Amino acid sequence: MTELLAPVRDEISFRAAIEAGADAVYFGLGHLNMRVNSKGIDPDMLEEIVGEAHSKDVKVYVTLNAVIFDEEIETVDKLLGQCKQASIDAIICWDPAVIELAQKHDIEIHISTQASISNARAANYYKTLGATRIVPARELSLEQIKTLKANSNVEVEVFVHGAMCVSVSGRCFMSQFLENRSANRGDCLQPCRANYKVTNTETGSELEVSNGYVMSPKDLCGLPVLDEILATGVDALKIEGRSRSPEYIKMVVSVYRRAIDAIEAGKFDEALVEELMADLKKVYNRGFSDGFLHGRPGPQQWADRRNSQATEKKLFVGKLINFFRNTNIAHCKISSGVLKTGDRVQIHGFKTGVYEMVMGEMRDDDSNVVTEMSKGNVTFHSEKVIRRNDQVYKIVPVDA
Repeated sequence: MTELLAPVRDEISFRAAIEAGADAVYFGLGHLNMRVNSKGIDPDMLEEIVGEAHSKDVKVYVTLNAVIFDEEIETVDKLLGQCKQASIDAIICWDPAVIELAQKHDIEIHISTQASISNARAANYYKTLGATRIVPARELSLEQIKTLKANSNVEVEVFVHGAMCVSVSGRCFMSQFLENRSANRGDCLQPCRANYKVTNTETGSELEVSNGYVMSPKDLCGLPVLDEILATGVDALKIEGRSRSPEYIKMVVSVYRRAIDAIEAGKFDEALVEELMADLKKVYNRGFSDGFLHGRPGPQQWADRRNSQATEKKLFVGKLINFFRNTNIAHCKISSGVLKTGDRVQIHGFKTGVYEMVMGEMRDDDSNVVTEMSKGNVTFHSEKVIRRNDQVYKIVPVDA
């Protein structure tokens, strides 16, 4: 069975990913990974997080895949010790120093896409270093992935969804050059996503191409060809998105879970793809591309704007004051906007994850039934246990 691997940016998205059907999750521990601006998981919470995941048969992988300097080796060693203590399932890395230290701690090793593995011989070399899985370069086509998998002695994990970088497997120095913030240290400011003009420094004349986002690719989306991806024999499908919102993670994971299950049941067809693509478009995206899966991408693969093309957005409404478990009644303080009966609502919380519901009957503090409320308290019924201080959002069309 092919593993579905989900990104985690914090405790909320961790639980959202599991609820959405992830077989495994991956995250950083705050630094020394390729998404340092993503909160990740506090190392002191690692044992609790791993224990919860394992209780639900979900594996946990920790990323330590940034460029590492000598003065950070002691920190790496300490983090790996905490990972071992917490019984994580694997470390995602590529630096030989991290590989060696992971072996010392007897932790399973997965080689990051940062290693730019593009052939089976390279994959098998990492096998001799103790690796059990590799994430190949993102520039490989389906045929190349199939050949690599057929001729290697390790598991192969491929990205199927999320942001892509204009540079080879993310080996980019633009952010470092312009802003002194290194992409290879997980601190990219994404200057490639801006709209640029070319200026003649002698005359001052300017040129702007018809699409100014010439360094900004669309998001990878392998959903329409997911059956072809699975046919290559890969062992794991990876979703990118540790910097994206909990609702993004829940939606994308749930879509790919449904697609994988449909393929295994022989029910993956155009109608389902169309339905699932509509769901993917609801959350953050910069347009969709199949990347290199069918060969070198053409000019139509570039984004036409810097920001999201999502069809929906969330608006903060308020937070829960209390939840009465014996009756499943939530008490909510509305502090922004208007909440109405029939509204689609998401509730986010560290223990709750991301829970979506349609708002039913509401009552004010005097137990009167109300159909809308602003700047006040309401109670309502929830099928799921939600918690004090959980954040309440209303989901609306982007143009609302």
